[in-house]
Formats: sequence, C-alpha cells, structure tokens
Amino acid sequence: MSSSMATQDIAADRIKGSQESVWVEFIQLAIDYKPLNLGQGFPDFAAPRHVCTALSEATLNDDNVLLNQYTRGFGHPRLVNALSKLYSQLLGRDLNAQKEVLVTVGAYEALFCTFMSLINPGDEVIIIEPFFDCYEPMTRLAGGKPVFIPLRPQPITDRPLSSKDWLLDAKELESKFSPKTKLIVVNTPNNPLGKIYTKDELQMIGNLCKKYNTIAVMDEVYEWISYKGEQHLRMASLPDMWDRTITIGSAGKTFSVTGWKLGWAYGPEHLLQPLRMVHQNSVYTCATPIQEAVAAGFELELQRFGKPESYWQELPDMLEPKRNRMAKFLSSVSMNPTVPEGGYFMIADFSKLADKLDLSSETGTRDYKFARWLSKNKKLQGIPTSAFYSEEHKHLAENLIRFCFIKKDETLEKAEQIINDLKTSLK
Repeated sequence: MSSSMATQDIAADRIKGSQESVWVEFIQLAIDYKPLNLGQGFPDFAAPRHVCTALSEATLNDDNVLLNQYTRGFGHPRLVNALSKLYSQLLGRDLNAQKEVLVTVGAYEALFCTFMSLINPGDEVIIIEPFFDCYEPMTRLAGGKPVFIPLRPQPITDRPLSSKDWLLDAKELESKFSPKTKLIVVNTPNNPLGKIYTKDELQMIGNLCKKYNTIAVMDEVYEWISYKGEQHLRMASLPDMWDRTITIGSAGKTFSVTGWKLGWAYGPEHLLQPLRMVHQNSVYTCATPIQEAVAAGFELELQRFGKPESYWQELPDMLEPKRNRMAKFLSSVSMNPTVPEGGYFMIADFSKLADKLDLSSETGTRDYKFARWLSKNKKLQGIPTSAFYSEEHKHLAENLIRFCFIKKDETLEKAEQIINDLKTSLK
C-alpha cells in the first residue's frame, strides 16, 4: 500500500468507533499465558459420535459425490426439512421448509442477517442486559440505536442466588418502547446468566411487541440445555407471536460442535425473506457436508426425542453435576455464583476475594483487572462480565466474572485445585 493510501482514513463511516471484542484479547491471553481456559464457551470433550460419523460419511460418500459441492443457498434440502419437522412438532404448526427456515454460518450470521435486513437508520433495538456482545455493534452497523435495559438480581438471603432471581421491571421495560422500536432481542437461556425466561415473562414481552408493533428476535441457541425442574419455552409458540418472531438456533450448541459454525433462523416468510437477501448477497451458501451431517443428527434425535438416549437429554444430565461442582468450589473462595437454570456458563461475584488481592498491575474496570490477573498469575481464565453490558451499565458487572463448565471432569478438577490453592494462599 502506498504511503499516501496508508495515511488516508479509508474505513467506511459505518464501522468507525467499532472496537475489537473481548474475545480478541482473552484468546490472545490464553495463547500467551496458557491458563486453564474456562473463558470460551466450547466443550473440551468429544462431540456425539453419530454426528461426527455423519460428517465423515458425507465427505467420503462415493454414491453421492455432490455432497462435496454447492448446495441450495438458503439451506441444504435435507437439513431444512429436518429443521422444519422438528420445529413444526415443537410449535404445533406446520413450518414451510423452503420459505420459513434459513441456514446460516452459525447463529452469528443469522443475527447479522436479522439486524442488517430489518433495521433502518434511526430504528431502535431494545437489548436486555447482560447480552451476547455482538448485539450492540451489529445494531450500530445497521444504523440502528440500541436501547438497553438490565436484568436486576433480587436480594436473596435464604439460598444461593439463581438466574431466575434476575428480573425485568415491567414498567421500566415498557418505558424503553417507542414508535421507533423495531426489534427487541431476547436470549433464553441467557448467556452469560443462564436465565430461562418464564411464560409470564415472555408474555409480558410479547404483549409489548404487539402493542408497539415490534419484532421479537429470540436467540435460543441454548434451547436444549435446561436443568431439572426448568423448561425452555419458545416465544413463537405463544398466541399471536408467530407472525412477529424470528428465532435463531445453533448446531454448535445443539450438538457440541462449535467449530462447525452452522446455525439457522426460522419464522414467517415475510420476516425471513429480508434475511435471505442479506445471506444471498454475502455468504450465499453454507458448507454442504456439514449441513448433511447436522441433518443426519437431527433425524436421529427426532427418533430419540423424549427418550433417555437422546443427546438432548444426555447433555443437560451430564452438565448439571458439573454446574453444581463449580458453584460449590467458587463459593468456597467467596466467589458467590449465580446458579444457572440453563446453558453452560456461570457468573460469580468476586468482590470479597478481590478485596484481598493487589490488582494494581492491571488496567480497565475491576472485572477486567481481576480476569487478567487470574489468567496471568493463577493460570485460570474467565471472562469479565462487563463485556456483556452497555457502556452506561458496565458498573453493574464490575464485580462479576463468567466461567464455562462444559468441560471434562478432569478440567474442572484442575480448576477446583487452582481455586483451593488460591484460598490457601490468602489465609
């Protein structure tokens, strides 16, 4: 690049002000310091065998060599048919596989297509905090205005804090709606909290969507991970909400294959068609063998649906003891956890512990200081929770760190030992 070109401000206005995400720094920290990584949300154990075998068979299938070539742009036929069959059963309505399902490069692209295809400059998007950190920059990239409202923990004294104790205030929520409100984004089960929205909470949000003619964007990527006594409910199944709801899912979360980067959106044709246009003119089509393998996974899980051998039953059953173990060892060092109802993340209040530490060598908000210190000095990585909040509300998370527990028992045992060693060193 010529020196004159290098000195010019060549970036498009739409990306000015955009910052690198928290993942850029903390992935690099993991590379540099090699901590035990409980930061990123991926399993360190094998994905279900039948799904992995299906991918191998798809790429080596001499009877259908076209499985290594382009497939239908809006979704591989076998996969959209499987998704349509599944969600038709779950929602109690017939989904049109060709027009009401879109396959994307991960849930991330499904979100990107949603924001870019539906938001006009000046449109407002209500984002509930804590939120997955791409919602805000994607809204701004599309020219929209994010409007934030935090979930607030209720004071609890007789038991450990649960994600169900984090609530929206009904009056505050309605105050965020206006004639400019185009979308509200709801993540259930929530990352990083693990909150599963109740039927009453979803109806409250849905009623406001109807009152203010707003589209509900439901990020339900952790839909199959809810713990005993909890139930994931789908907004699109509620009365009069199908026509104003886009729901987003993830193969990475559904089958523990996050590196496959395959997701989808489903909803009524009039909402899905704009997303299809953005997808068509950016990604166009997703990897055929991966779609074939995920379709095979869904077909088998549909046969096993509701049975003990279903992976969607095995996964939460396997994760619940891991969740309980993490809550126990974090509590032992005064890192008070919020016990999640779903998903595989846990946030913890580290304020009592941090009071005993010297974090002056680190910069940023208190949670960033603590997370960096923990990665570098104790070789245990979590994610600072203020990364999931707007600038105006980051102070609400300054004492919170997020850990991931979808890990082997040996990994969690090592984490527990690090925590125990830390506790001993502070006595």
